[in-house]
Amino acid sequence: MRNALIINSNGFTPCSHLCGSLSRLLKKAGLFDAIHETSVDSPNIQNKPVPDLILPRLFIDDWTSKRLDAAKRVWTSAKTFALLCGRNSRNDKAIHPALMDVDEFLVCPYDENELLIRLTRLFKQLPAEEDEPEHHLVVGESPLFRQAMNKVTLLAKSKAAVVISGETGSGKELLARAIHYQSARKAKPFIPVNCGALPDDLFENELFGHLKGAYTNASTAEKGLIAEAEGGTLFLDEVDTLSPAAQVKLLRFLQSGEYRPLGSSKSAVADVRVIAACNTDLTLLVEQKLFREDLHYRLNVLSLSIPPLRDRGADVIRLASHFLAVYAREHGRTMPKLSDAALHLFLEYSWPGNVRELESVIQRAIVLQDSEVLRPEDFSLPKSRQFTADAALFQKSKSQAIGNFERNFIARLLTAHGGNISRAAKAAGKDRRSFQRLINKHGLDPQAFKMGF
Repeated sequence: MRNALIINSNGFTPCSHLCGSLSRLLKKAGLFDAIHETSVDSPNIQNKPVPDLILPRLFIDDWTSKRLDAAKRVWTSAKTFALLCGRNSRNDKAIHPALMDVDEFLVCPYDENELLIRLTRLFKQLPAEEDEPEHHLVVGESPLFRQAMNKVTLLAKSKAAVVISGETGSGKELLARAIHYQSARKAKPFIPVNCGALPDDLFENELFGHLKGAYTNASTAEKGLIAEAEGGTLFLDEVDTLSPAAQVKLLRFLQSGEYRPLGSSKSAVADVRVIAACNTDLTLLVEQKLFREDLHYRLNVLSLSIPPLRDRGADVIRLASHFLAVYAREHGRTMPKLSDAALHLFLEYSWPGNVRELESVIQRAIVLQDSEVLRPEDFSLPKSRQFTADAALFQKSKSQAIGNFERNFIARLLTAHGGNISRAAKAAGKDRRSFQRLINKHGLDPQAFKMGF
Protein backbone atom coordinates (compact mmCIF):
# COMPACT_ATOMS: atom_id res chain seq x y z
CA MET A 1 0.00 0.00 0.00
CA ARG A 2 1.38 3.39 -1.02
CA ASN A 3 0.80 6.49 1.13
CA ALA A 4 1.41 10.17 0.48
CA LEU A 5 1.57 12.80 3.23
CA ILE A 6 0.96 16.50 2.49
CA ILE A 7 2.55 18.75 5.11
CA ASN A 8 1.18 22.30 5.21
CA SER A 9 2.71 25.39 6.74
CA ASN A 10 0.86 26.69 9.79
CA GLY A 11 -1.92 28.95 8.57
CA PHE A 12 -1.25 27.88 5.00
CA THR A 13 -3.55 29.31 2.32
CA PRO A 14 -3.48 27.82 -1.21
CA CYS A 15 -2.06 30.27 -3.74
CA SER A 16 -4.06 28.92 -6.69
CA HIS A 17 -6.94 26.61 -7.59
CA LEU A 18 -4.54 23.78 -8.50
CA CYS A 19 -2.61 24.29 -5.31
CA GLY A 20 -5.84 24.04 -3.33
CA SER A 21 -6.89 20.83 -5.06
CA LEU A 22 -3.61 18.96 -4.62
CA SER A 23 -5.26 15.95 -2.96
CA ARG A 24 -7.61 15.60 -5.91
CA LEU A 25 -4.69 15.71 -8.34
CA LEU A 26 -2.81 13.04 -6.40
CA LYS A 27 -5.85 10.78 -6.43
CA LYS A 28 -6.18 11.42 -10.17
CA ALA A 29 -2.58 10.29 -10.67
CA GLY A 30 -3.53 6.92 -9.20
CA LEU A 31 -0.09 6.45 -7.65
CA PHE A 32 -1.18 6.29 -4.00
CA ASP A 33 -3.66 4.17 -2.09
CA ALA A 34 -4.10 6.80 0.63
CA ILE A 35 -3.40 10.53 0.93
CA HIS A 36 -3.14 12.25 4.31
CA GLU A 37 -2.75 15.92 5.17
CA THR A 38 -1.34 17.63 8.27
CA SER A 39 0.43 20.80 9.42
CA VAL A 40 4.15 21.12 10.00
CA ASP A 41 3.87 21.52 13.79
CA SER A 42 1.00 19.10 14.37
CA PRO A 43 1.55 17.11 17.61
CA ASN A 44 0.02 14.04 15.92
CA ILE A 45 2.26 14.10 12.87
CA GLN A 46 4.13 10.96 13.93
CA ASN A 47 0.84 9.08 14.28
CA LYS A 48 0.16 9.34 10.56
CA PRO A 49 0.63 6.17 8.45
CA VAL A 50 4.18 5.74 7.22
CA PRO A 51 4.35 7.66 3.92
CA ASP A 52 6.24 6.66 0.80
CA LEU A 53 6.22 10.29 -0.29
CA ILE A 54 6.28 13.50 1.76
CA LEU A 55 4.92 16.61 0.05
CA PRO A 56 5.75 19.75 2.01
CA ARG A 57 3.42 22.50 0.71
CA LEU A 58 4.73 25.58 2.46
CA PHE A 59 5.82 29.15 2.22
CA ILE A 60 9.51 28.95 1.44
CA ASP A 61 10.60 30.87 4.52
CA ASP A 62 8.64 28.50 6.77
CA TRP A 63 10.44 25.43 5.44
CA THR A 64 13.90 24.82 6.83
CA SER A 65 16.40 22.01 6.65
CA LYS A 66 15.84 21.46 10.36
CA ARG A 67 12.15 20.66 9.84
CA LEU A 68 12.97 18.46 6.87
CA ASP A 69 15.58 16.55 8.85
CA ALA A 70 13.02 15.95 11.60
CA ALA A 71 10.50 14.53 9.14
CA LYS A 72 13.12 12.37 7.46
CA ARG A 73 14.19 10.94 10.82
CA VAL A 74 10.61 9.85 11.45
CA TRP A 75 10.17 8.41 7.93
CA THR A 76 13.63 7.43 6.78
CA SER A 77 12.58 5.72 3.52
CA ALA A 78 10.21 8.44 2.30
CA LYS A 79 10.96 10.60 -0.73
CA THR A 80 10.26 14.34 -0.61
CA PHE A 81 8.54 16.47 -3.25
CA ALA A 82 8.38 20.14 -2.21
CA LEU A 83 5.71 22.53 -3.49
CA LEU A 84 6.87 26.10 -2.95
CA CYS A 85 4.08 28.63 -2.60
CA GLY A 86 3.58 32.28 -1.80
CA ARG A 87 6.02 35.02 -1.02
CA ASN A 88 9.65 34.80 -2.15
CA SER A 89 8.95 31.55 -4.00
CA ARG A 90 10.46 32.99 -7.17
CA ASN A 91 13.60 34.17 -5.40
CA ASP A 92 16.38 31.71 -6.24
CA LYS A 93 18.47 32.80 -3.24
CA ALA A 94 15.58 31.96 -0.91
CA ILE A 95 14.77 28.69 -2.59
CA HIS A 96 18.23 27.16 -2.77
CA PRO A 97 18.97 26.46 0.93
CA ALA A 98 15.56 24.87 1.46
CA LEU A 99 15.96 22.46 -1.42
CA MET A 100 19.28 20.89 -0.52
CA ASP A 101 17.72 17.67 0.74
CA VAL A 102 14.51 17.27 -1.28
CA ASP A 103 14.23 14.83 -4.17
CA GLU A 104 12.05 17.04 -6.39
CA PHE A 105 10.24 20.37 -6.25
CA LEU A 106 7.86 22.66 -8.13
CA VAL A 107 7.11 26.34 -7.73
CA CYS A 108 3.48 27.51 -7.67
CA PRO A 109 1.59 28.18 -9.81
CA TYR A 110 2.45 24.90 -11.48
CA ASP A 111 1.11 23.02 -14.49
CA GLU A 112 -1.07 20.00 -13.65
CA ASN A 113 0.52 17.73 -16.25
CA GLU A 114 4.02 18.67 -15.14
CA LEU A 115 3.15 17.86 -11.54
CA LEU A 116 1.77 14.44 -12.49
CA ILE A 117 4.74 13.67 -14.73
CA ARG A 118 7.25 14.56 -12.01
CA LEU A 119 5.33 12.64 -9.36
CA THR A 120 5.12 9.60 -11.62
CA ARG A 121 8.83 9.78 -12.33
CA LEU A 122 9.72 10.15 -8.65
CA PHE A 123 7.28 7.45 -7.59
CA LYS A 124 8.87 4.99 -10.00
CA GLN A 125 12.15 5.64 -8.21
CA LEU A 126 10.69 4.42 -4.91
CA PRO A 127 11.57 0.87 -3.82
CA ALA A 128 9.34 -1.36 -5.93
CA GLU A 129 6.94 -3.69 -4.20
CA GLU A 130 6.64 -7.19 -5.59
CA ASP A 131 3.03 -6.66 -6.62
CA GLU A 132 3.60 -3.38 -8.44
CA PRO A 133 5.83 -3.86 -11.50
CA GLU A 134 5.66 -2.13 -14.85
CA HIS A 135 1.87 -2.02 -15.20
CA HIS A 136 2.13 1.39 -13.48
CA LEU A 137 3.37 2.61 -16.85
CA VAL A 138 -0.29 2.54 -17.94
CA VAL A 139 -1.28 6.17 -18.50
CA GLY A 140 -4.79 7.46 -19.16
CA GLU A 141 -7.79 9.20 -17.62
CA SER A 142 -10.40 9.09 -20.41
CA PRO A 143 -13.72 7.44 -19.40
CA LEU A 144 -13.32 4.61 -21.93
CA PHE A 145 -9.80 3.82 -20.76
CA ARG A 146 -10.70 4.02 -17.08
CA GLN A 147 -13.54 1.56 -17.69
CA ALA A 148 -11.03 -0.87 -19.17
CA MET A 149 -8.62 -0.36 -16.26
CA ASN A 150 -11.39 -0.86 -13.70
CA LYS A 151 -12.19 -4.16 -15.40
CA VAL A 152 -8.54 -5.23 -15.03
CA THR A 153 -8.96 -5.39 -11.26
CA LEU A 154 -12.00 -7.63 -11.59
CA LEU A 155 -10.32 -9.93 -14.10
CA ALA A 156 -7.29 -10.28 -11.82
CA LYS A 157 -9.46 -11.94 -9.18
CA SER A 158 -10.40 -14.81 -11.48
CA LYS A 159 -8.46 -17.84 -12.71
CA ALA A 160 -10.36 -18.08 -15.99
CA ALA A 161 -8.88 -17.46 -19.43
CA VAL A 162 -9.12 -13.94 -20.85
CA VAL A 163 -9.17 -12.56 -24.39
CA ILE A 164 -7.90 -8.99 -24.74
CA SER A 165 -8.90 -7.33 -28.00
CA GLY A 166 -7.65 -4.06 -29.42
CA GLU A 167 -5.93 -2.50 -32.38
CA THR A 168 -2.22 -2.95 -33.01
CA GLY A 169 -0.15 -0.87 -30.59
CA SER A 170 -2.99 -0.18 -28.15
CA GLY A 171 -1.24 -1.83 -25.17
CA LYS A 172 -2.70 -5.32 -24.93
CA GLU A 173 0.40 -6.88 -23.37
CA LEU A 174 0.66 -4.07 -20.85
CA LEU A 175 -2.88 -4.76 -19.63
CA ALA A 176 -2.21 -8.50 -19.61
CA ARG A 177 0.72 -7.84 -17.30
CA ALA A 178 -1.51 -5.63 -15.15
CA ILE A 179 -4.00 -8.48 -14.77
CA HIS A 180 -1.20 -10.91 -13.84
CA TYR A 181 0.52 -8.66 -11.32
CA GLN A 182 -2.73 -7.80 -9.56
CA SER A 183 -3.68 -11.47 -9.29
CA ALA A 184 -2.76 -14.19 -6.81
CA ARG A 185 -0.22 -15.40 -9.40
CA LYS A 186 1.86 -12.21 -9.17
CA ALA A 187 4.85 -13.98 -7.58
CA LYS A 188 5.00 -16.50 -10.43
CA PRO A 189 6.26 -15.96 -14.01
CA PHE A 190 4.52 -13.98 -16.73
CA ILE A 191 5.54 -15.60 -20.02
CA PRO A 192 4.66 -13.76 -23.27
CA VAL A 193 4.47 -15.64 -26.58
CA ASN A 194 4.06 -14.03 -29.99
CA CYS A 195 2.05 -16.67 -31.83
CA GLY A 196 2.52 -14.88 -35.15
CA ALA A 197 6.29 -15.33 -34.90
CA LEU A 198 6.16 -19.09 -34.26
CA PRO A 199 6.35 -21.34 -37.35
CA ASP A 200 3.76 -24.09 -37.27
CA ASP A 201 6.36 -26.85 -36.98
CA LEU A 202 7.94 -25.18 -33.92
CA PHE A 203 4.75 -24.32 -32.04
CA GLU A 204 4.45 -27.61 -30.19
CA ASN A 205 8.14 -27.68 -29.27
CA GLU A 206 8.10 -24.08 -27.99
CA LEU A 207 4.99 -24.59 -25.89
CA PHE A 208 5.48 -28.14 -24.60
CA GLY A 209 9.25 -28.60 -24.73
CA HIS A 210 11.05 -31.85 -25.59
CA LEU A 211 13.12 -34.68 -24.16
CA LYS A 212 16.68 -35.48 -25.13
CA GLY A 213 16.74 -37.29 -28.46
CA ALA A 214 13.15 -36.35 -29.33
CA TYR A 215 14.37 -35.28 -32.77
CA THR A 216 17.62 -34.70 -34.64
CA ASN A 217 19.87 -32.21 -32.83
CA ALA A 218 17.83 -32.52 -29.60
CA SER A 219 21.00 -33.16 -27.57
CA THR A 220 19.47 -31.99 -24.30
CA ALA A 221 16.00 -31.84 -22.81
CA GLU A 222 14.35 -28.43 -22.74
CA LYS A 223 11.30 -27.16 -20.91
CA GLY A 224 8.58 -25.52 -22.94
CA LEU A 225 6.97 -22.16 -22.26
CA ILE A 226 4.06 -23.79 -20.44
CA ALA A 227 6.45 -25.38 -17.93
CA GLU A 228 8.24 -22.05 -17.51
CA ALA A 229 4.93 -20.36 -16.73
CA GLU A 230 4.02 -22.93 -14.03
CA GLY A 231 1.84 -21.24 -11.40
CA GLY A 232 1.80 -18.03 -13.42
CA THR A 233 0.40 -16.64 -16.65
CA LEU A 234 0.97 -17.57 -20.29
CA PHE A 235 0.25 -14.61 -22.59
CA LEU A 236 -0.56 -15.63 -26.17
CA ASP A 237 -0.29 -12.53 -28.33
CA GLU A 238 -1.76 -12.60 -31.86
CA VAL A 239 -3.57 -15.83 -31.03
CA ASP A 240 -5.68 -15.35 -34.17
CA THR A 241 -2.61 -16.22 -36.30
CA LEU A 242 -2.39 -19.82 -35.04
CA SER A 243 -2.73 -22.48 -37.72
CA PRO A 244 -5.55 -25.07 -37.46
CA ALA A 245 -3.04 -27.70 -36.27
CA ALA A 246 -1.66 -25.39 -33.57
CA GLN A 247 -5.20 -24.53 -32.47
CA VAL A 248 -5.95 -28.21 -31.87
CA LYS A 249 -2.83 -28.66 -29.71
CA LEU A 250 -3.63 -25.56 -27.66
CA LEU A 251 -7.25 -26.67 -27.21
CA ARG A 252 -6.17 -29.99 -25.69
CA PHE A 253 -4.08 -28.20 -23.09
CA LEU A 254 -6.86 -25.74 -22.22
CA GLN A 255 -9.38 -28.55 -21.77
CA SER A 256 -7.41 -30.58 -19.25
CA GLY A 257 -4.31 -28.67 -18.25
CA GLU A 258 -2.30 -31.63 -19.58
CA TYR A 259 0.41 -31.58 -22.23
CA ARG A 260 3.02 -33.99 -23.54
CA PRO A 261 6.60 -32.85 -24.27
CA LEU A 262 7.97 -34.06 -27.59
CA GLY A 263 9.53 -37.49 -27.24
CA SER A 264 7.73 -38.27 -23.98
CA SER A 265 5.30 -41.13 -23.43
CA LYS A 266 3.79 -39.47 -20.37
CA SER A 267 1.65 -36.37 -20.00
CA ALA A 268 2.53 -33.54 -17.65
CA VAL A 269 0.09 -31.25 -15.84
CA ALA A 270 0.56 -27.48 -15.53
CA ASP A 271 -1.24 -24.86 -13.46
CA VAL A 272 -1.16 -21.96 -15.89
CA ARG A 273 -3.60 -19.15 -16.56
CA VAL A 274 -3.91 -18.24 -20.23
CA ILE A 275 -4.46 -14.68 -21.44
CA ALA A 276 -4.81 -14.31 -25.20
CA ALA A 277 -4.74 -11.16 -27.32
CA CYS A 278 -5.82 -10.36 -30.86
CA ASN A 279 -6.38 -7.32 -33.05
CA THR A 280 -9.20 -8.93 -35.03
CA ASP A 281 -12.72 -10.05 -34.13
CA LEU A 282 -12.42 -13.73 -33.12
CA THR A 283 -16.18 -14.17 -33.47
CA LEU A 284 -15.95 -13.12 -37.11
CA LEU A 285 -13.03 -15.52 -37.66
CA VAL A 286 -15.12 -18.33 -36.18
CA GLU A 287 -17.95 -17.52 -38.58
CA GLN A 288 -15.46 -17.60 -41.45
CA LYS A 289 -14.18 -21.01 -40.29
CA LEU A 290 -10.70 -19.53 -39.73
CA PHE A 291 -10.68 -20.09 -35.95
CA ARG A 292 -12.00 -23.09 -34.05
CA GLU A 293 -15.29 -22.42 -32.31
CA ASP A 294 -14.48 -24.70 -29.36
CA LEU A 295 -11.11 -22.99 -28.85
CA HIS A 296 -12.84 -19.62 -28.95
CA TYR A 297 -15.17 -20.74 -26.16
CA ARG A 298 -12.23 -21.97 -24.08
CA LEU A 299 -10.28 -18.73 -24.46
CA ASN A 300 -13.08 -16.19 -24.38
CA VAL A 301 -14.39 -16.99 -20.88
CA LEU A 302 -13.63 -13.39 -19.89
CA SER A 303 -12.89 -10.51 -22.23
CA LEU A 304 -11.40 -7.04 -22.21
CA SER A 305 -11.50 -4.49 -25.02
CA ILE A 306 -8.96 -1.66 -25.22
CA PRO A 307 -10.18 1.55 -26.90
CA PRO A 308 -8.01 2.95 -29.71
CA LEU A 309 -6.00 6.07 -28.92
CA ARG A 310 -8.14 8.23 -31.25
CA ASP A 311 -11.15 7.58 -28.97
CA ARG A 312 -9.32 8.48 -25.75
CA GLY A 313 -9.40 12.27 -26.11
CA ALA A 314 -6.84 14.12 -24.01
CA ASP A 315 -5.06 10.87 -23.10
CA VAL A 316 -2.89 11.43 -26.16
CA ILE A 317 -1.50 14.56 -24.48
CA ARG A 318 -0.96 12.74 -21.17
CA LEU A 319 0.85 9.94 -22.96
CA ALA A 320 2.90 12.38 -25.04
CA SER A 321 4.02 14.15 -21.85
CA HIS A 322 4.87 10.81 -20.28
CA PHE A 323 7.02 9.73 -23.25
CA LEU A 324 8.66 13.16 -23.46
CA ALA A 325 9.76 12.81 -19.84
CA VAL A 326 10.94 9.22 -20.32
CA TYR A 327 13.04 9.81 -23.45
CA ALA A 328 14.34 13.21 -22.38
CA ARG A 329 15.70 11.57 -19.24
CA GLU A 330 17.08 8.66 -21.26
CA HIS A 331 18.99 11.06 -23.54
CA GLY A 332 20.11 13.34 -20.72
CA ARG A 333 18.30 16.47 -21.86
CA THR A 334 15.71 18.87 -20.52
CA MET A 335 12.18 17.76 -21.22
CA PRO A 336 10.83 19.86 -24.12
CA LYS A 337 7.30 21.20 -24.25
CA LEU A 338 4.70 20.85 -26.98
CA SER A 339 3.56 24.02 -28.72
CA ASP A 340 -0.16 24.76 -28.93
CA ALA A 341 -0.06 23.85 -32.64
CA ALA A 342 1.60 20.51 -31.82
CA LEU A 343 -1.03 19.78 -29.17
CA HIS A 344 -3.73 20.51 -31.74
CA LEU A 345 -2.01 18.23 -34.26
CA PHE A 346 -1.79 15.38 -31.74
CA LEU A 347 -5.49 15.71 -30.87
CA GLU A 348 -6.57 15.79 -34.53
CA TYR A 349 -4.36 12.96 -35.80
CA SER A 350 -6.07 9.54 -35.96
CA TRP A 351 -3.07 7.52 -34.59
CA PRO A 352 -3.58 4.30 -36.59
CA GLY A 353 -0.59 2.78 -34.74
CA ASN A 354 -2.03 3.84 -31.37
CA VAL A 355 0.23 4.22 -28.30
CA ARG A 356 3.13 2.43 -29.99
CA GLU A 357 3.09 4.94 -32.85
CA LEU A 358 2.90 7.88 -30.44
CA GLU A 359 5.88 6.56 -28.48
CA SER A 360 7.93 6.18 -31.66
CA VAL A 361 7.02 9.69 -32.83
CA ILE A 362 8.06 11.20 -29.47
CA GLN A 363 11.28 9.17 -29.30
CA ARG A 364 12.26 10.26 -32.82
CA ALA A 365 11.61 13.92 -32.00
CA ILE A 366 13.70 13.72 -28.82
CA VAL A 367 16.62 12.24 -30.78
CA LEU A 368 16.46 14.53 -33.83
CA GLN A 369 15.31 17.85 -32.32
CA ASP A 370 17.09 19.84 -29.63
CA SER A 371 14.68 22.78 -29.25
CA GLU A 372 12.91 23.48 -25.96
CA VAL A 373 9.52 23.70 -27.69
CA LEU A 374 8.47 21.06 -30.22
CA ARG A 375 6.28 22.22 -33.11
CA PRO A 376 4.22 20.30 -35.72
CA GLU A 377 7.08 20.32 -38.21
CA ASP A 378 9.25 18.46 -35.66
CA PHE A 379 7.01 15.39 -35.95
CA SER A 380 6.84 13.26 -39.07
CA LEU A 381 3.08 12.75 -39.02
CA PRO A 382 0.89 12.39 -42.10
CA LYS A 383 -2.35 14.33 -42.13
CA SER A 384 -5.16 12.47 -40.44
CA ARG A 385 -7.51 11.00 -43.03
CA GLN A 386 -10.51 11.80 -40.90
CA PHE A 387 -9.31 15.33 -40.28
CA THR A 388 -8.65 15.82 -44.01
CA ALA A 389 -12.13 14.54 -44.88
CA ASP A 390 -13.74 16.77 -42.26
CA ALA A 391 -11.78 19.77 -43.52
CA ALA A 392 -12.84 19.08 -47.11
CA LEU A 393 -16.48 18.80 -46.05
CA PHE A 394 -16.20 22.04 -44.10
CA GLN A 395 -14.71 23.87 -47.07
CA LYS A 396 -17.42 22.54 -49.37
CA SER A 397 -20.20 23.57 -46.99
CA LYS A 398 -18.60 26.95 -46.48
CA SER A 399 -18.37 27.57 -50.25
CA GLN A 400 -22.00 26.56 -50.73
CA ALA A 401 -23.16 28.87 -47.93
CA ILE A 402 -21.19 31.81 -49.33
CA GLY A 403 -22.48 31.12 -52.84
CA ASN A 404 -26.11 31.00 -51.69
CA PHE A 405 -25.70 34.24 -49.73
CA GLU A 406 -24.01 35.96 -52.68
CA ARG A 407 -26.71 34.88 -55.17
CA ASN A 408 -29.58 35.96 -52.89
CA PHE A 409 -27.88 39.29 -52.19
CA ILE A 410 -27.45 40.08 -55.92
CA ALA A 411 -31.05 39.04 -56.63
CA ARG A 412 -32.35 41.39 -53.92
CA LEU A 413 -30.32 44.29 -55.35
CA LEU A 414 -31.60 43.63 -58.87
CA THR A 415 -35.14 43.45 -57.55
CA ALA A 416 -34.77 46.71 -55.64
CA HIS A 417 -33.43 48.51 -58.74
CA GLY A 418 -35.77 46.97 -61.29
CA GLY A 419 -33.06 44.99 -63.05
CA ASN A 420 -30.86 48.07 -63.59
CA ILE A 421 -27.32 46.70 -63.42
CA SER A 422 -25.57 50.07 -63.00
CA ARG A 423 -27.70 51.18 -60.03
CA ALA A 424 -27.51 47.72 -58.40
CA ALA A 425 -23.70 47.68 -58.81
CA LYS A 426 -23.43 51.13 -57.23
CA ALA A 427 -25.57 50.03 -54.28
CA ALA A 428 -23.28 47.01 -53.84
CA GLY A 429 -20.17 49.23 -53.93
CA LYS A 430 -18.83 47.54 -57.07
CA ASP A 431 -18.10 48.69 -60.59
CA ARG A 432 -20.55 47.64 -63.29
CA ARG A 433 -18.19 45.12 -64.93
CA SER A 434 -17.43 43.24 -61.67
CA PHE A 435 -21.12 43.17 -60.78
CA GLN A 436 -21.95 41.80 -64.25
CA ARG A 437 -19.47 38.96 -63.71
CA LEU A 438 -21.24 38.04 -60.45
CA ILE A 439 -24.60 38.02 -62.26
CA ASN A 440 -23.19 35.70 -64.90
CA LYS A 441 -21.54 33.50 -62.27
CA HIS A 442 -24.89 32.80 -60.62
CA GLY A 443 -26.84 32.50 -63.87
CA LEU A 444 -29.18 35.43 -63.14
CA ASP A 445 -31.13 37.26 -65.87
CA PRO A 446 -31.47 41.02 -65.16
CA GLN A 447 -34.51 41.20 -67.47
CA ALA A 448 -36.41 38.99 -65.07
CA PHE A 449 -36.12 41.67 -62.37
CA LYS A 450 -37.55 44.54 -64.45
CA MET A 451 -40.67 46.23 -63.12
CA GLY A 452 -43.88 44.70 -64.32
CA PHE A 453 -42.38 41.37 -65.49
